[in-house]
Amino acid sequence: MFADRAKIYVKSGKGGDGHVSFRREKYVPAGGPDGGDGGKGGDVIFTVDEGLNTLIDFRNVRKYKAEDGEPGGKKNCRGKDGKDIVLKVPPGTVIKEAETGQVIVDMSGDNRSMVLLKGGRGGSGNQHYATSTMQAPNYAQPGKPARELELLLELKVIADVGLVGLPNVGKSTFLARVTNAKPKIANYHFTTLNPNLGVVDLDGTKGFVIADIPGLIEGASEGVGLGHEFLRHIERTKVIVHIVDAAGTEGRDPVEDIYAINRELEAYNPDIAKRPQVIAANKIDAIYDREDSAIDAIKAEFEPRGIPVYPISAVSGEGVRDLLYYVNGMLEELGDEVTVFEQEYFPEQSVPGGAGESYTVVYDSSADEYVVEGPSVEKMLGYTNLESEKGFAFFQKFLKDKGILAKLEELGIMDGDTVRIYGHSFDYYK
Repeated sequence: MFADRAKIYVKSGKGGDGHVSFRREKYVPAGGPDGGDGGKGGDVIFTVDEGLNTLIDFRNVRKYKAEDGEPGGKKNCRGKDGKDIVLKVPPGTVIKEAETGQVIVDMSGDNRSMVLLKGGRGGSGNQHYATSTMQAPNYAQPGKPARELELLLELKVIADVGLVGLPNVGKSTFLARVTNAKPKIANYHFTTLNPNLGVVDLDGTKGFVIADIPGLIEGASEGVGLGHEFLRHIERTKVIVHIVDAAGTEGRDPVEDIYAINRELEAYNPDIAKRPQVIAANKIDAIYDREDSAIDAIKAEFEPRGIPVYPISAVSGEGVRDLLYYVNGMLEELGDEVTVFEQEYFPEQSVPGGAGESYTVVYDSSADEYVVEGPSVEKMLGYTNLESEKGFAFFQKFLKDKGILAKLEELGIMDGDTVRIYGHSFDYYK
């Protein structure tokens, strides 16, 4: 079964908590703190597997989680790191944030592997918090939390040339003749369900990859039929070969057919409609009077617009070779660069604990105090021992690193003013 879309949930591993313990041995009554650090949580990693061509596995399993880091132990024993989870996807898979639809990474070109979500860092054991004035710290740092995302995976096939055209114009027959692909061929008035890819081998050239893009009927760009589901597969192609039934075996006007498909391309993505296009006027073997045929009308309509027209027969092979060499020449001019979609969404700036996490710092005039709030501020406050000198200094450093102290100064805070943070009140002194 072919599947080119899947929605999944991924979560990295939580960092292991630091440990609180003290060295206790005979004749060593006060051996000092020896709590070990927690292990790092596992990462969520995506890699390209050239042997895959579908996302069907992600339809069956939708939740993926890396392993949590183990907590630290006594005698300075560090917790074991959590195992990463590695998810293999076909080349051409675009990974998006599900809610916004923004691209996180396109697994194409040089993008062969990516750490999508990093595991939480392990917390420090109490051995790190001993000072000359506090030699027996009774707290340790919890591990950093895991990160999670809901993802939308989309497979956009990687092909140099895309075949477009209405159903039953001979796309599958053409693909079977020029490549090693074996699409199902019949007199269907509905569309092929799978995008078929094949490699065109031409003497004296390196060849190219060609794809039959299914789903193009009128209204496809609006989701009619299967069009909206499959139009994404044409987004990487450099050249479009537009196959039309020049013999009019379906009783349609081939010129109007071409315009109908081009309107769908324009509606779906104007950039695609601007790509170089070649018209393959197919089924000339069914034209009995070539002196008075639709081919002349097609050429008269489109060649003045810079779109070449090649009369061909996908059944007999007539004209196909000339068309392929012309398309190969177009590709050589365009170069080898693969279309790779740029990153729009940055997980490290958007998940809890990330660099871009928001907080608020406001002045409450009714209470005459400054109020600080934010998810990471609340978490840090919850696991910091403010009763100890070291813990309080640790929390102050956190506020400084986050830019919260600078924000307070921007608001005009003065020495002796009160700062309220989730039920705790502090006097501010610079």
